[in-house]
Amino acid sequence: MAGFPFCDFNIVDICGDDLMETHLDHHTGRCCCGTNQFRDRLHQMHTLQSYTESESEGDSMQRTLLSEMAIKFCCFSQEPVDDVDCWGESIEKLLSCKTGQMAFQDFLKSEYSEENILFWLACEEYKKITSAPEMISRANQIYTEFVQTEAPRQVNIDSGTRTNITNNISEPTLNSFDTAQKMIFSLMARDCYPRFLKSDIYQSILQNHGKR
Repeated sequence: MAGFPFCDFNIVDICGDDLMETHLDHHTGRCCCGTNQFRDRLHQMHTLQSYTESESEGDSMQRTLLSEMAIKFCCFSQEPVDDVDCWGESIEKLLSCKTGQMAFQDFLKSEYSEENILFWLACEEYKKITSAPEMISRANQIYTEFVQTEAPRQVNIDSGTRTNITNNISEPTLNSFDTAQKMIFSLMARDCYPRFLKSDIYQSILQNHGKR
């Protein structure tokens, strides 16, 4: 697929053939939802960045993330997103919205700290479990992925909290991860959330929402 006339990069090079093949109409280049929103938003996101041929690895990743965000948000007009303006009021309001969670996750991914929101979301789902066998299974999954030393997505919690979870993981309760979850929430609220509000990702979403 050739690069679109409005921008100076090949969309397939950024997003990948598989993703673009499933999202765009072959002949019109339009979003499969039947609108031109994808192309408009991708262009707007792209113009927020000053990319050069010598862009750094971090810039390249950010460009890819912005392109992925354009795809995710191009069809959001079909879903209720009236609370976008409220995302800037508090992290609680941001995370109470599925769309907000997605935007924040993509931002954290650009900062190489995606494990924080993934852990927080996993804990939220964990607390909804009603079956004891499922609780034990899921607790061990969360522990293995996020809590144990050298876990693939190890979160930044103090050693005492980590040890306490480790000592009780064989007999988990619905509150097993509460302390750790609160720590990660505080970290996101204090450090990550203010940067998110200033990020190109949020500003672009806010701008696009205001144009509707």
